[in-house]
Amino acid sequence: MSSGKTLIIHFITPRSLFSRLPNNPHTLSLHQFSPHRLRRTTISSYSSSPLKLADEPPVKDNVQKLLTVNRDDVASLMKMDRRKTTVDGRWFPYVDKFSCHVDGDGEGEGANLSSAQILEAISPHITEERMKRFRNTVSHRSYSVCLVVEGLRDFGNVSAAFRSADALGIQSVHVVSCDSSKRYRENRHVSMGAEKWLDIELWDSIQDCFTALKSRGYRIATTHLGKNSVSVYDMDWSCPTAIVVGNENRGISEEALKLSDLGCSIPMNGMVDSFNVSVAAGILMHHAVCDRTSRLGCHGDLLIEERQILLAEFSLRHNNNSISIANEYVKRIGSTSMSKL
Repeated sequence: MSSGKTLIIHFITPRSLFSRLPNNPHTLSLHQFSPHRLRRTTISSYSSSPLKLADEPPVKDNVQKLLTVNRDDVASLMKMDRRKTTVDGRWFPYVDKFSCHVDGDGEGEGANLSSAQILEAISPHITEERMKRFRNTVSHRSYSVCLVVEGLRDFGNVSAAFRSADALGIQSVHVVSCDSSKRYRENRHVSMGAEKWLDIELWDSIQDCFTALKSRGYRIATTHLGKNSVSVYDMDWSCPTAIVVGNENRGISEEALKLSDLGCSIPMNGMVDSFNVSVAAGILMHHAVCDRTSRLGCHGDLLIEERQILLAEFSLRHNNNSISIANEYVKRIGSTSMSKL
């Protein structure tokens, strides 16, 4: 039991032996149905709320807003400078550089910070518990499996898929042709803020998306129940793979099927022949992670330098003040350099 809560149980004893409870407005008394065992069970809370990290922001689902109203904001979620090509056949989207913003007075113009400098600047402003969570999350991240959602009409499904990707350590997600002209039901915090910690890329066509993914070394696996589809349990997920799930009603588009490398399906033994799209995405990603862990020993496969860069990326995404802190750091080291001249 946590240190913030005390459980006091009164057995049937002479009244003189009862301890007087503190006058606590948060005391809750629960009367039991069996008087032969317990007279009263009292849970007394000496803290008004559970322990919560001071820097934990309120959970807010921004998926629909990001993918429709403010599509440019999606790219702005990613802070470190990005690369466009693979290095030695390996895809990692960031370079070890953060381009600082230009202040009104011109200070910091053209200045760049490395991931080590970002961490030096921002880490003192983040609680150790939060940094520990960042490090643990980064150690389990991989770009070897990514998720593509094509033409989904319900942003609740997109949000749920994002949440599963984050929970399973899949850092990269792609959204193709979401129809913003339709009316969507509210997400009700389905994503739990997962979109903040993922690399989200938006595409207007499946061809552009697949072309980019293939240039990064991915094979394209569309979820499709066809005669040539292979079971997800028979696939080798140690190979870089993009998992593609399609529209809630019509499924994967004909164009996506034509451009993909293979079709895969989840074996089913019930009376229905399909899963909800977000459930299917979660099952596919979970099996991919399990298969990779079985074959490779773990799912997370970032190199040491890649982990440091992604840790710096998470630190920059931490809250709205992180960028300002980085810019102030540039000014500080610039002034120090000038003073040494």
